[in-house]
Amino acid sequence: MALPTNTPSSWMRSLDLPNRLFETGSDDYELYEEDDEFVLSVEMPGFDVEDIDVSWDDGVLNIAAERRDEQRSQRRTYHRRFRFPKRVDDEAIAASYTNGILEIRLPVERGATARGKEIEVQG
Repeated sequence: MALPTNTPSSWMRSLDLPNRLFETGSDDYELYEEDDEFVLSVEMPGFDVEDIDVSWDDGVLNIAAERRDEQRSQRRTYHRRFRFPKRVDDEAIAASYTNGILEIRLPVERGATARGKEIEVQG
């Protein structure tokens, strides 16, 4: 069963649910490869650097963040996982957070090739 892609009805808006819950896609990041490294930029406005956790585990980059606003009794969370097609030098991964943008640089190991195999397209 697919999630609805239309705008939530007025009764759902009154429940104060986040609209992103009902979206099927997001464009809050940019990922590209340049000069033998992957560069990932993620828009995360409203978080402090202490709110953000970044971890690497066997080819998967995990980004999680949580911020509590006690005055408004609100909690903001963010979670996203990225799988990389090449071996990354996990000792050289670097992350920085400036003006609401998290940038992570993941150097590709020398001689690393994409894992997997070519898939023939049937027509």
